[in-house]
Amino acid sequence: MGEVTGEDKHQNLNKAMSTDPDDYTIIKEGEAEILMHAKNEVFYNKAQVNNRDLSIAVLRTYLSKRKEEHEAVLNKKTKIGQKVSSEESCCESLPEETAGQNGEILKDECKMEVKEENGEQVQEELGDASEEAGKKPDGKRRELKPAKVLEALAASGLRALRYAREVEGISQVIALDNDKVSVEACKRNIKFNGSVACSKVEAHLADARVYMLTHPKEFEVVDLDPYGSPSVFLDSAVQSVSDGGILMCTATDMAVLCGGNGEVCYSKYGSYPLRGKYCHEMALRILLACIESHANRYKRYIVPILSVQMDFYVRVFVRIFTSASAMKNTPLKLSYVYQCVGCDSFHLQCLARTVSKTNNSVRYLPGYGPVVPQECSDCGKKFNVGGPIWSAPIHDQEWVSSILSNVKSMKERYPAYDRISAVLTTVSEELPDVPLFLSLHNLCATLKCTSPSAVIFRSAVLNAGYRISGTHVNPLGLKSDAPMNVIWDIMRCWVKNHPVKAQTPDQSGSVILAKEPTLQANFARAVASLSKAQAKKVARFLPNPEKHWGPKLRAGRQVTSKHVSLLGPRALNGSDACERDDELEPKRRKIEDPVSTL
Repeated sequence: MGEVTGEDKHQNLNKAMSTDPDDYTIIKEGEAEILMHAKNEVFYNKAQVNNRDLSIAVLRTYLSKRKEEHEAVLNKKTKIGQKVSSEESCCESLPEETAGQNGEILKDECKMEVKEENGEQVQEELGDASEEAGKKPDGKRRELKPAKVLEALAASGLRALRYAREVEGISQVIALDNDKVSVEACKRNIKFNGSVACSKVEAHLADARVYMLTHPKEFEVVDLDPYGSPSVFLDSAVQSVSDGGILMCTATDMAVLCGGNGEVCYSKYGSYPLRGKYCHEMALRILLACIESHANRYKRYIVPILSVQMDFYVRVFVRIFTSASAMKNTPLKLSYVYQCVGCDSFHLQCLARTVSKTNNSVRYLPGYGPVVPQECSDCGKKFNVGGPIWSAPIHDQEWVSSILSNVKSMKERYPAYDRISAVLTTVSEELPDVPLFLSLHNLCATLKCTSPSAVIFRSAVLNAGYRISGTHVNPLGLKSDAPMNVIWDIMRCWVKNHPVKAQTPDQSGSVILAKEPTLQANFARAVASLSKAQAKKVARFLPNPEKHWGPKLRAGRQVTSKHVSLLGPRALNGSDACERDDELEPKRRKIEDPVSTL
C-alpha cells in the first residue's frame, strides 16, 4: 500500500525535521516508520507491537465482515421489495375495494421487519415497500462507505500510521492527543511516511473526551490505548462509535484490576476485584462490564469479539449496537463471584433471570439467591464477594477463527506473528461459556498433595461427563463446567491413590479430605484430553522476546535507578558506560568466579 522509495524517504526526512537529524532515530514497525527524539519526549512502547498487530488483524476481519453484512442486508431488502411488488401487482387484479384494503395492509406490514441481530430481535424500518429496498432513487445500489478510524490517544502516531498504510478499506484516521509535543511528533511522522499517510491521517491537538462527545456515532472504529486506566474515556467512547462499529480498549492498570487496590478498582470500574489465580481473566470481565454499563446509559449494548490478557495489560474488542429492548438483557450477562477464603472454590451469582409468559413475552426478574451458604460446603470457611463481572462469553469463536485465518494467510505482514498466533490459537480452544478458571496447582496446594498431570486431570473430568479446556490467560489454568463438588471428588480419589501426610484438622485440606467422594473418578486417558494444538505441538505460550520486556517510562520522565527493573542497567548507565561495561565484563567474570580461571 504505497511503498516509499529511498529518495522519497530522504525528502520526507528533510521535510519532517526542523532540527538536527542526529537527534532522531528511525523506528520501523510493519510498513510504518517513525522518528523518535533522543530524549523521552513522546511515549513509544516497543512491547506494544503485540497489541498493534492484534488490532490490525481484528480490524482487517471487521472490515471484511462489515462488507459481508452490508451485502446481506441489501440482498435481504431487495428480496422483500421484489416480494412486495409482486403482491401489489396481485392486489391490482382484485376488486377496487378489496385491493385498496389489502394493499394498505401489505404496505404497513412491510414497513417494519423483525430481524435477528446477534441473538436479539430488533425491529428495523424498511421504508416504503413500493420502492425497491437496497437501491437509491436513481436505481443504483447503496455503496458501503469506507470506515473512519479514531485513535483517541495517538502519542507518536505509530498505530494510526500502521492502520492507514496496512489496512485496506479505511478512508480516514483521526489521531488525537492533548499534548502539544506529541501532536507535533505525530505530524512529523505523517510527513515522513509519504503521500498515503498524508492523505489518510490527520493529527489534532484535542481532549479525546470532548472530541468524541462532539462526534457521536461518527466512527466505525474507536481505539483507546491509554497509559493506565481507560475509565475516564469510556462514556464518550461508546457514544462516538457508529451502530455495529467496534471499540478497541486497553487497560494497563493491572494492579488495580487484579485486586491490589479493590477500592480504587470499584471507583474506576464499578466492580470489586478478587485476588484469585483467575484475577487476570476477572480483570477482562470487569472491563467488559464497565463498558456495558456506560453503553447502557445511551440505550446501547456491547457484543464482545475478542478479549485477551497479554504481557502487562488486558485488551478487549467489542461491537456496539443500539437497541432499547436488547439492552434489557444486560443483567443476565452480569454476575457476582463468591470466592472461598480457605480453598480454591468459587461460585457465580447471576444478577437477574427471565420468565416466559403465555403470550410469548418475557418478564425480567431479580436472580435467585443466595447460591452459597454462609460457610463453604467444601471446607467450612467464609466467602469473599467480588463483582459484578461480565459472565457471558468474552469471545466470538467464529470471529476468532476468521482472525486467526487472516493472520496465518498474511504471516509476513505481522512483526509479532508468533506471539499473536499463539494467543489466538489458545483463545480458539477455550470453552466460551465458562467464566473464570481453576488452577490445578492451587487445588493440590490446598490438599498438600502431589499434582496429577494436566492430561490425567482433564481425562478424569471428561470421563465424569463434563467439558474442560485450557485458558490463554494462564498455562496452568483449566476451564470446566464441572461443579466444585465434582472437582473435589476427583481430587479426593487422586489422594487415595497418592496419600498425603496428616494435617491439622482445622486446615481446609483436612476438612475436604475427611469427606468420602460420592463420585468415583476414572483417570483413564480420554481421547480429548489434549487439545488439537497440543496434539500437533503448536506453540501456545511463548517467552518474552528479550529482557526487561514490559511497560516503559511515561513520556517526559528521566531514567533513574528505580527504573532498572523496567529498562535494564544499560539504559541507566548510558552508551559510554555500556561500552565500558562491555570491556570490563570479562574481568568481572574472573573476579566473581575465580574457579573458572584455574
